[in-house]
Amino acid sequence: MKRRSLIGGLALLPLALGLAPRRAWAIGGVLPELNQPAPDFELDGVAPGGSLKIARSGNEPLPIRVGLNQLAGRWLVLYFYPKDFTSGCTLEARGFQKDLAAFQAESASVIGVSADDPEAHASFCGSEGLVFPLLSDPGGTVSRRYGSWIAPYSQRHTFLIDPQGILRQSWTAVRPSGHSREVLAELQRQKGSIT
Repeated sequence: MKRRSLIGGLALLPLALGLAPRRAWAIGGVLPELNQPAPDFELDGVAPGGSLKIARSGNEPLPIRVGLNQLAGRWLVLYFYPKDFTSGCTLEARGFQKDLAAFQAESASVIGVSADDPEAHASFCGSEGLVFPLLSDPGGTVSRRYGSWIAPYSQRHTFLIDPQGILRQSWTAVRPSGHSREVLAELQRQKGSIT
């Protein structure tokens, strides 16, 4: 028994001495590293309200396919959440909707990601009056890249990505109430430190 704990302790020695790369773990897996390129993605979803300047007719959300490369040149708030129509996810989405004009004033897009299908997202957008895109990640492929997946759900994590596609901040185990304001404050702080 002592030998096993000694071997385990020796395995951690390079990390303790700062000789091995440190990877941040969270509920949902290994998080991408800050100040590095954000993991790429391309997902289907819906874009209500012309939020991505996509031509549309009527008030129905349009089906879309969005990738990280399409969002270059703008800040991106990419938030992962478990499920449409649940209490915490609804509260979080309402917060981002309430603060959407402030994010847009900072040249930032807000995009939500969950395992729900685009039809569920369209219904959720309509029910809650959301006018920002929601993307569908049913197998958790993108959620895994962001350390945000425990099957069958995305975990409640948020990522702030700069206009060059660099991950600047992450939040894990998010509390939905007031989270949007927290992200907005960090966005404003980041923009102040860059200019």
